[in-house]
Amino acid sequence: MKFGIFYEHQLPRDWQPDSEHRLLKNSLEQIELADRLGFDYAWEVEHHFLEEYSHSSAPEVFLAAASQRTKNIRLGHGIVQMTTNHPARVAEKIATLDLVSDGRVELGLGEGASVTELHPFNLRFRDKRDVWEDAVRCTREYDGEYFKFPLRAVVPKPLQKPHPPLWIACSQLDTVRYAAHRGMGSLCFKFVSLDAAHAWVNAYYNTFIRDLEKLEDYRTNPNIAVVSGFMCAETDDEAWAKADGWTFFQFALQLYNKEGPFEPGTMNFWERYQAWKQTPEGRKRSGSELIGSPDTIRERLKELESAHIDQVILLNQAGKNTHEDICSSLERFAREVMPEFHERHVEQEAWKAAVLAGEIELEDIDTEPFNFTARGKPSKPSSKEARNMISGVTGRPEARTIA
Repeated sequence: MKFGIFYEHQLPRDWQPDSEHRLLKNSLEQIELADRLGFDYAWEVEHHFLEEYSHSSAPEVFLAAASQRTKNIRLGHGIVQMTTNHPARVAEKIATLDLVSDGRVELGLGEGASVTELHPFNLRFRDKRDVWEDAVRCTREYDGEYFKFPLRAVVPKPLQKPHPPLWIACSQLDTVRYAAHRGMGSLCFKFVSLDAAHAWVNAYYNTFIRDLEKLEDYRTNPNIAVVSGFMCAETDDEAWAKADGWTFFQFALQLYNKEGPFEPGTMNFWERYQAWKQTPEGRKRSGSELIGSPDTIRERLKELESAHIDQVILLNQAGKNTHEDICSSLERFAREVMPEFHERHVEQEAWKAAVLAGEIELEDIDTEPFNFTARGKPSKPSSKEARNMISGVTGRPEARTIA
């Protein structure tokens, strides 16, 4: 099994004049530490206009800085919003990042989380899947349904040939199948049980083998990674105390989905979170978090390993978790837990090769009992309306601006 660390760049109120500066500098130090400790991946999201939840609107800039302070860790742009970026600009930025990092980029592709993010770019929430697919095609072609631009040579080219590995964000678990259908890696939230992990892993590989339909001629990337809340300390109680705010990650995005958008500066998400934590829902623990002592975390990781998960992405920078606690957590985990799972990763690669070669046949397991929605889904079908997708994009001739 391989391990990544995960960044939303969360910054709950109250803020000081240097809060964002300190946040980014601390995150760079943490990634530099993770590289020295032998972690495999550092993932950063792209979000827009989500105060407190995610101050991470330019991950390619941050990851470029991280690339100059690290040597081996893979840099996961997880994800690029293909709906709010022109495909040509995505190709240019990712290729440049791949060059300056000596070919260490992993490219996650996503749609955007809410109307708060999408509407300012003149996008309907209901259209995001169609726009996403068109944008992915346009990174290889030059003219699509939503994105139109004349034949040009996009430069530079990435160091990795033909391109960095491709992933899809699976905030709804049923998107795990879609990722396999499109031949990309699945970036999803932690499964609630061992049975759920087995069911979704089987569904992913059976779909990949039987129903592969790529959007374009890109290299496939059969991989499953899961994100989980994380804090490693000497005891379970100490770990939970240090990770007291990790569910802010879930709470804040759900609030944006349910009640947003908000007028800037009118909502204190951290205060709302404190009230929510006193409710029965706010007190619940899923039991699947990787928060606890090394022994506790080791036992939960063994379940994921037995389900044939390729990578576990550790969500440490959440809520008001401190820089010192994050660093000590990474150090303890790397020293006491990670090595044994790294050693056994060769067994996972052998199992996957056998599955893809048809030497191992996986059971079809019903995933519906294990399905849940982590983020909002469109409630209406795609409008298929013509519109200018983002500022500076011509779009279709009949495109008109959203009201």
